[in-house]
Amino acid sequence: MTEVEQGYRFDGREAAREKAFESIWTNDLEEVFADVAEYYDRANYVASFGTFNRIKSDFISTFDLKPRMRVLDVCAGTNAVGIALLKEQPDLEIQAIDRSTRMLEVGAEMSQDLGFNIDAVKGDVHRMPFPDNHFDIATIQYASRHLRLIDVFSEIKRVLKPGGCFYHCDMLRPQSKLVEELYYIYLRSSLTVTAWLFDSGQSALGCRKYFIDAVKMFYSADEMSQLMREVGFRPVVSKSIMMGMIAFHKAMKPLDGR
Repeated sequence: MTEVEQGYRFDGREAAREKAFESIWTNDLEEVFADVAEYYDRANYVASFGTFNRIKSDFISTFDLKPRMRVLDVCAGTNAVGIALLKEQPDLEIQAIDRSTRMLEVGAEMSQDLGFNIDAVKGDVHRMPFPDNHFDIATIQYASRHLRLIDVFSEIKRVLKPGGCFYHCDMLRPQSKLVEELYYIYLRSSLTVTAWLFDSGQSALGCRKYFIDAVKMFYSADEMSQLMREVGFRPVVSKSIMMGMIAFHKAMKPLDGR
C-alpha cells in the first residue's frame, strides 16, 4: 500500500471516529474528567490490577532524557508522567497542557506536594499555544482515543525541535480477535467495578460504553506507527505489551524539520 493510499485510509478512519464521538468529545468529556480527577490515578491502579505504576515506569524507561530538556506533556491530567520524569531527571523543564481544569488542579496539587514545578496551561491540544521547534520531547499517555489524531500529532511535530522525540502510550486495539474480545469483557468489568468502588458520578457512568467503543474504533500498534509516519515522523519504533492491548511508541521529528 502506498503512503497516499494509507493517508486516505487514515483520513477516512479519523473522520469516522470524529463523526461517532464528536458530541462526547465536545460536550461530555470535560465533565467526565472533572468527576474522576480526584481518584483518577487510584482508579487506574485498581482497573489495571495493580500494574498501572509498573507500566508507567516501563514507559518512562523508553525516554532518552538529558539535563535541562524541554518536555511537553500533552493531556497531562494529574501530572503522573511529568512527576515520574522529574524523579528521573529533576532539572527538566516540563510544560503541561490539558483541557480539564479540575485535572490540572489535581495535577498541580500532586506535583507541588512533592516539591516539583510543572508549568501548566488549559488549552485545546489540537491547536497548542506554543512556538515552532520549541520542545526536545513531547508525550501523551492514555489520551489519544479522545483526540483527532492527525491534528494533534501534526501539532506535536510542529512544536518539537528537529530531532526531537514524541513518546506515546495508550490502550490500543489488539490484532488478535480472541484477545480483542477478551479485552472488551475485561474493560466492561473493570469500568463497572471502579465506578462502584469510587462512587462515580452520572457523567462518568454515562460514558462507560463510550470508553469501550473508543477502543473498538481505534488503532492497532502497527496502525499507530503507520499513522505517525503519515504525519511525518521518522523513524517510528514501537513495543507492544499485554498481548497488544497497550503499546509504547517513539517517533522522531526529522532532522531537516520537515
